[in-house]
Amino acid sequence: MVMVGIFQLIEGLVALFKHGYYLVNPGHLVVHMDYTAWGWLHIGIGAVLVVTGFGVMVGQMWARMAGIAFAALSAIVNLAFLAAYPIWGIIVIALDVVVIYAIAVHGREVKYT
Repeated sequence: MVMVGIFQLIEGLVALFKHGYYLVNPGHLVVHMDYTAWGWLHIGIGAVLVVTGFGVMVGQMWARMAGIAFAALSAIVNLAFLAAYPIWGIIVIALDVVVIYAIAVHGREVKYT
């Protein structure tokens, strides 16, 4: 989950500082927002995923529940952002699905406090 959060942070920083990097202009995305707004959205989700990932690693129950919710939100946001950079979006969505599966299936193996 920490890795997915870092990927989201990178995606957000690219959207903030290098608008020409993406394949389409913001008007051709599913949700019509400029790349600055998309960048801040990705940075926010990425930061929450990193913090939640560390919470899962130390065995916090709140982090497990929040991790599934924010990984699902990350997948939905990347689905809406898919036209801008399809390969990166597909990779992040696949990693989000793996994170959701790992937390849901193997989350009980960590002792929660």
